Amino acid sequence: MTGEREKFSCLSWQNVGNMAAITFFSCTITTAFLFLIIADKCDAYDVMLRQSLVPAEQPLAIKCSLEKSWKSGDYNLTWYKVGNQAAVPRDNLSRIHQQKNLIWFLPAMLEDSGDYECAIRNSTSSRKMYTKVTVFERTDGLCLNEKFAVEEVIFTLSSAKVVCPHLDFFRTENNIQPVHWYKDCRPLKGERFAFSNNDLIIFNVSVHDRGNYTCRTTYTYNGKQFNISRDIKLTVEVSPPNKPPEISHPRNNSIEVELGSKVTVDCNTTGAEGYEVFWTGNGVYVDIFYMSRIFASPYEEETSYDGRPMYSVKLIISEVNSEDYEQPFVCHASNAFGQVASYVILKHRVPDTRIWLTGGLVSLLILTSITLIIYKIFKIDLVLWYRNSVCAFASQEDGKIYDAYVLYAKSSGGRSSCHLETFVLRILPDVLEQQCGYHLFILGRDDLPGEAVVSVADESLKQSRRLMIILGSETCSCSLLQDASEQQLAMYNALIRDGIRVILIEMDEILDYTSMPESVKYIKQKHGAIQWKGDFSEKSCSANTRFWKRVRYHMPSKRKMSYSEVSLLPVTLNNSARKDS
Repeated sequence: MTGEREKFSCLSWQNVGNMAAITFFSCTITTAFLFLIIADKCDAYDVMLRQSLVPAEQPLAIKCSLEKSWKSGDYNLTWYKVGNQAAVPRDNLSRIHQQKNLIWFLPAMLEDSGDYECAIRNSTSSRKMYTKVTVFERTDGLCLNEKFAVEEVIFTLSSAKVVCPHLDFFRTENNIQPVHWYKDCRPLKGERFAFSNNDLIIFNVSVHDRGNYTCRTTYTYNGKQFNISRDIKLTVEVSPPNKPPEISHPRNNSIEVELGSKVTVDCNTTGAEGYEVFWTGNGVYVDIFYMSRIFASPYEEETSYDGRPMYSVKLIISEVNSEDYEQPFVCHASNAFGQVASYVILKHRVPDTRIWLTGGLVSLLILTSITLIIYKIFKIDLVLWYRNSVCAFASQEDGKIYDAYVLYAKSSGGRSSCHLETFVLRILPDVLEQQCGYHLFILGRDDLPGEAVVSVADESLKQSRRLMIILGSETCSCSLLQDASEQQLAMYNALIRDGIRVILIEMDEILDYTSMPESVKYIKQKHGAIQWKGDFSEKSCSANTRFWKRVRYHMPSKRKMSYSEVSLLPVTLNNSARKDS
């Protein structure tokens, strides 16, 4: 049994060895076969041509390039569509055909998309070239198709040529029209753009020239006209200038700062990639160290108008000391082509007199406006206060006796007349004479019995500083005076002869002055009227009410006298008047 087991074990291991050998041999054969396939595939195409993009129903021509060594001898060049054993026909009337080393699509259709190859053979060797054709549908209403645009790259700070793709082989034909160029669907115009051999020339290229371009023309073949349009996605890359960076700020200037304040100064530079920017103060490098009183900020990068990088490094002085003044802080920028520097100097702040002057004028204007508003609101109170405080002891030197001549409609019966006479004969003297010290002349109260009214009125008006006209209601004021001579004398003195000021008082609101004399209408229009709205209570008879303040405002200034002086004054003045007459 043991021998059989050993025999079986040996046979088993022998079988395993045979199987391993077979497996190794199979793997070797498979690997070699795959290698041959890959090698054949790798050698299948010697040149990969650029992909061709063309809108549907537009012509396309692709060239199979030849080296000089091939051109000198006999060779055979044939175009195929990959997966199709038949060669592209050479019939010029066929929509897709071969002319010499070109394959023509007149026009290309959507089903033409795919891989194409051209095979070149001679007696000793062969080559293959491969290209991919993509035919796409141009969406109606869109002037370009960004998805299928051909990418081209140009550089700034120079002139560049933009080629209309797959149009080279149409140039040799006489039946092609001039090419028109567009950017973002708008025709290209301007001095920076020129057209040469159907190509676009851009002078002084900047990053703003990037975008989507379209070239358009028409081509006629066998009497049929085809539209040709190609879309280009143009990328502009920045070419480094062969010069040092530029510093736009600071510009060797000074700034005014206050002692102890915080100051931040930007160093703004522009240049090519890879240049360095830093600050120095008093010849010492300013480090990026935030614990220091003076430090610099890290780079802040932007892009300039022409696409070059812009670096900004801030100089930060957390607290200005006295030794910082009049000291240049210098910003340095350098690259392989040189170094530039620009400084800023801190100076003490000089007071701006213009700010103070402007502030003073504004303050004066505001103060004047407030003063005018206050004066307009409290004008009467201010004038009365001025008279009582400043003019209290000023004497009247005009030689007149009475402060006001009171003219009113005499009693004609009725409640209104009684109301008016009560005001004139009791309230008016009580406030103006007893409380304020004025002296009034009231005809019927201050004249002597038997005196001629005209003579007394004329003389009293001459000796009065004001004419006070008291109007009752509309019904009792239709005829202002029963004695028209007094009215005529008063109006004559007020308006013509002496021109004394008139105080018009309305006992009731009079809306219609049509029934009033023309002289009263004129006075109302020129001087206005003071309306009595109170009653005959003690509160309404106080000289400090608004009505009596307005009356006192129109009265002449008067020295306040004691009650005994006021009671004796009418007798003295009447005796003096009689002596004069």
